Amino acid sequence: MDMMETKTVHTAKAGERAIHPKVMPLYQTSAFSFSSLEELEGYYEGNGTYLYSRTANPNTDALGETVANLEGAPKGVAASSGMSAILAGILAVVQAGDHVLAAQDVYGGTFHLLKEELVRLGIGVHFADFSNISEIEKNLIDFPEVKLLFSESITNPFLRVEDIEVLVQLKKRYGVKVMIDNTFATPYAVRPFELGADLVAHSATKYLGGHSDVTAGVLAGGKELIALAANRIVNMGMNLSPFEAWLALRGIKTLALRMKAQTANAQAIAEFLKDKAQVWYPGKGAIVTFALPESVDVSKFFSSLGWIQIVPTLAGVETTVSYPYGTSHRALSEEEKEKIGVTRQVVRLSAGIEGTEDILAQLGAAFK
Repeated sequence: MDMMETKTVHTAKAGERAIHPKVMPLYQTSAFSFSSLEELEGYYEGNGTYLYSRTANPNTDALGETVANLEGAPKGVAASSGMSAILAGILAVVQAGDHVLAAQDVYGGTFHLLKEELVRLGIGVHFADFSNISEIEKNLIDFPEVKLLFSESITNPFLRVEDIEVLVQLKKRYGVKVMIDNTFATPYAVRPFELGADLVAHSATKYLGGHSDVTAGVLAGGKELIALAANRIVNMGMNLSPFEAWLALRGIKTLALRMKAQTANAQAIAEFLKDKAQVWYPGKGAIVTFALPESVDVSKFFSSLGWIQIVPTLAGVETTVSYPYGTSHRALSEEEKEKIGVTRQVVRLSAGIEGTEDILAQLGAAFK
């Protein structure tokens, strides 16, 4: 190797000496090399693990396995976003001609995915009030093509706590699958798979990552369904990058600590707001939703929040607020918004880990 062009390329490769890092290294590589054609053929015969990072990577695998372990599920797979994880999970269960029955009060992005995109694939979609068991059963009877019940453990933005055990009873009675988006609750508060759900989805962008610096999704469940979902992720290009997976794994290390602090702050915020606004808070999780009185100028309130940032997402270590009417549920029609209660006065607050008294003081100043 006398030429500089060759040296700069080939001497930068990792050495063969044994290294034992304290934390998992970042495998920021698009592909993996083989020493021979026989070793390459062995991969396709099942004797190897990694070929190309779109199909598998140690970091993305570790993220899927970690979340599955937290959820008490046998297997997990990472995806490029929470929406990708939800789509992969749905397509692992249903195909053209099948139907999905979903809670009417799911996240606006999920509502749009179900209503607009699944229909393009020939999948029927129905929405129901999942707080009304009779309404769910009526849909299951009227539409025997339903193969999947979809809801959220804590709904967005009005924080209804789903009765997962009831959905599991209906699953057994009607031979359907149950999928739960567990983003708001996290495994710290609820573990849907242990309650009988078949698939559990997460936007790891939120509490799992926890620091507002990653976009990722994870799906956990039984081995067969996760294998099908993993195929959808690979074939449809919904894979997660190694770096994003590495960041999410780093964030998960402090999940319990963050959720403990953020839930305590959320409880204090809910109590502080109860004589100032209509408040929704279920006693778990770190989100508080409230509706300002009609006499309050919403725009002025948002501009008076000081260091509490206005963002279209949630779950970072900073306390933030979002405006469902103009962001998460923007794509819904006025009739659809009215049906689930998303008015111009609704605010969704994500409690951070700051000092409780500091948060309350800043909210108090905004109300004044």
